[in-house]
Amino acid sequence: MKKRYIVFGAVALLMVLACSTGPNFSLDYDKYQLDNGLTVILHHDGSDPVTAVAIQYHVGSNREEPGKTGFAHLFEHMMFQESQHVGQDQFFKKIQSAGGSLNGGTGNDGTTYYEVVPKNALEMALWLESDRMGYLLPRMTLEAFKNQQGVVMNEKRQTTDNRPYGQTGFIIDKLLYPEGHPYSWQVIGSMEDLAGASLRDVHAFHQKWYRPNNATLVVAGDYNPATIREMIKKYFGEIESGDPVTDLEPQRVTIDVTTRVWYEDDFATSPELTMVFPTVEQYTDDAYALDMLGRLLSSGKKAPLYKVIVEEKKYAPSVSGYNSSQEIAGVFQFRIRAFPNISLTDVEKAVFEAMDRFEKEKFSEKDLARLKAGIETNFYNGISSVLGKAFQLARYNEYAGSPDYLGKDLERSLAVTSEDIWRVYNRYLKNKPYVETSFVPRGQTKLAVKGSEQYPEIEDNAEKLEALMAANTEEIVVEDIPSSFDRSVEPPIGPDPELKLPDIWQGRLANDIAIYGIQHDELPLVQFAIRLKGGMLLDEPDKIGEASLLADMLTEGTKTKTPVELEEAIDDLGARISVSAGDEAITLRANCLVSRFDEVLALAQEILFEPRWDEKEFKRLKSQAVESIKRSKINPSAVASDVFAKLVYGPGHKLAMSRLGTEKSVEKITIDDLKRYYKTNVSASVADITIAGDISRDRALRAFRILNPWQAKEVRFPLLPDVHDAEKTRLYFVDFPGARQSQIRAGHLGPAATDPDFYRVQVMNYQLGGSFNSTLNMILREEKGWTYGARSGFSGSTHPGTFMASSGVQAQFTLESLEIVRDAITGYRNGITEEQLAFTQDALIKSNARRFETLGALMGMLSDIADYDKPFNYIKKEEDIVKNMTLEQHRELAREYLHPDHMIYLVVGDASKYARRLRQLGYGRPIMLDKDGRRKE
Repeated sequence: MKKRYIVFGAVALLMVLACSTGPNFSLDYDKYQLDNGLTVILHHDGSDPVTAVAIQYHVGSNREEPGKTGFAHLFEHMMFQESQHVGQDQFFKKIQSAGGSLNGGTGNDGTTYYEVVPKNALEMALWLESDRMGYLLPRMTLEAFKNQQGVVMNEKRQTTDNRPYGQTGFIIDKLLYPEGHPYSWQVIGSMEDLAGASLRDVHAFHQKWYRPNNATLVVAGDYNPATIREMIKKYFGEIESGDPVTDLEPQRVTIDVTTRVWYEDDFATSPELTMVFPTVEQYTDDAYALDMLGRLLSSGKKAPLYKVIVEEKKYAPSVSGYNSSQEIAGVFQFRIRAFPNISLTDVEKAVFEAMDRFEKEKFSEKDLARLKAGIETNFYNGISSVLGKAFQLARYNEYAGSPDYLGKDLERSLAVTSEDIWRVYNRYLKNKPYVETSFVPRGQTKLAVKGSEQYPEIEDNAEKLEALMAANTEEIVVEDIPSSFDRSVEPPIGPDPELKLPDIWQGRLANDIAIYGIQHDELPLVQFAIRLKGGMLLDEPDKIGEASLLADMLTEGTKTKTPVELEEAIDDLGARISVSAGDEAITLRANCLVSRFDEVLALAQEILFEPRWDEKEFKRLKSQAVESIKRSKINPSAVASDVFAKLVYGPGHKLAMSRLGTEKSVEKITIDDLKRYYKTNVSASVADITIAGDISRDRALRAFRILNPWQAKEVRFPLLPDVHDAEKTRLYFVDFPGARQSQIRAGHLGPAATDPDFYRVQVMNYQLGGSFNSTLNMILREEKGWTYGARSGFSGSTHPGTFMASSGVQAQFTLESLEIVRDAITGYRNGITEEQLAFTQDALIKSNARRFETLGALMGMLSDIADYDKPFNYIKKEEDIVKNMTLEQHRELAREYLHPDHMIYLVVGDASKYARRLRQLGYGRPIMLDKDGRRKE
């Protein structure tokens, strides 16, 4: 059956194709089923020579068993290893060499895999996906399993165990859900379960769940409609079906009493309160109403939680409250990360005060309509790429029963009434029991909510885990699975799609502001950006953070609009407007429906030209900035990158500074400083505009004429001192007591983005650390299993940048990981192989077919042109650089731009356990630094 969605305004109507007339947008699809039960959905979109393949398996962590948690996610990793007809680590390599991208993801309810490839590589993508669906087990060896077991355990250390508040979800789920409930454990599983997993367990998991009758395959994009069905049948049709899979029934949770616990967090510096109320599963009337309720309670300046906790009591810089409904149950959650030393007892009282205010002051129909106004814009943004369309079609088919629900989902969101919202408020929140956690910094238990009980310490016993892993040594041999054709023959990739650059237009306003644009009319959306050169570089040296604070202030009201009124004006248009500051620019960005473009641009003009200078908002933003700086120092990865920049550029150099500034520099900034910055540096002479979307050059230029009165004035840019490489290689260490991972950084000064060699060195780095199949990642992750990922790269702007290799590694292998990084960089200067150069060339050139699909991608292209004065055809010129690069040129670039004798090595981790061993690296005793990069000795 072929159907099409018609979207009129903000209402989606499902109509039969033959009945469609005058749509603003349509999304058609074909759906059918193979004999083995695999559901196939096809969506043809020939606007770009790109195709997405997505498979949604209806198996997530909710299908696991107590004692065997984390298997769904672990198995996701195994699916990228090797299958009967595809060699070890070839999934990423083959897709990337074809110019594509790929990945996977696991959640509570499902697991998704995808490839986005140039259309000529579609058959190869189907071959790869079918091989790991039906022919994985014969190559699922103990060695491959042990490797990915280590990778996943390191992922858990990096994303959960080694970061502040990382254990919140674990504790909440243990307390909220009864034992054995499918949501009572984390998606990533427990360390003990992961370490104790056996190869036999994993084989059984695949056999039960990874069957065609438990999956939806979506092909979306540019393909040949005449051959696609036969191609899918060839590769997937003979895969054996599994036992019937029954969808899980809803398992809602009810609790009779409130449970409060506190937990001491080694990484936190501020207390955090989390309150969770059980609700309902997804796609129910109550779930839609709860979604709206969460926004009304916490989103925006009128929201009672914001008014009470942020604005009036100043307990926290921000608040969040939202509903999260999944396949079988749901929760409504409040989360408030308070300022240091704030009592969470007071925060809890403030939450209930805000709820009382919500009941007394209520909300208007206009407030509800304002929330709904952004839904249509979000709908279009969600299907702006073929991958986004594939994800939506697959998800709705698996969890709502049909792709048709794409339109129904939108309809039901828009149909929520005020009565619905009050109903769910009273049913699930008002006077209802909840589960609550107080996460407090180590030694500050007095900040926990009164009456809370201590939750037991969560430990990572490395010796115990190693013993569990060592106990499972059984190898399993599975005979090769027969096929009706020779699957070892890789499908040929057809001719590469011709690279057709988007048509870029340029114009100038009367005040000489340059405008660069691309018309892209697939969706009724427009994105634009107004950039002001300068950013942090124009901050006063002792007041770094001025540009960042100014950017934040610009959206806090205008001369004629209070902060609340400005926020409402933006929301009324269903638009997004933001202002942000970087090292070298302040940029206003907007995203909206094309029908609202003129009104959104008028608001952007008002924001830029008529700042309100609200003293109250300035004090709040300044306090928030200081707190953000403090919180960045509890994240080992953020500290590593921040300190590395200081070591490369030297103390006091502006390029060594964070755009946020330091606690000291921000405390010095006054609102008069921001007014001075604005008066001196916000000028048409340093502005440019980029725009992409469903808008013509003539219409855009007419609209932007409202900026013609903007006067140009001279803006003086400071001369930055020259920077040089370190005289010799040095090793530094920042102590994070108790860290279960070590963050490592290695590198030195690099060229500016304006350097003629900048793109060449990026090409040169690709095999070293620029992709999944790079040397660093393949050794540290795929061979050793010590990290979740390792990369290297050159970054730069109009000023010299850096070369940096980075990874978060298992703490006990810190020394060995540094040795691998050192040896890889040193050896890379000797050159790469012809095969590696060919892989680099294929991956970089062929991926250009995917480069122009979304408005975000087009805006990135225009930004490069505006920022660095690149020619309109610069991508073609980059292709020529890649095509013509020889092994000798590659080697010369590596020798010129990789400096193993002038390296900076930095480790952020537990010094008491691992610093002493690092002397074996050969660079002497590590120089100890604090979290600001200052020497401690």
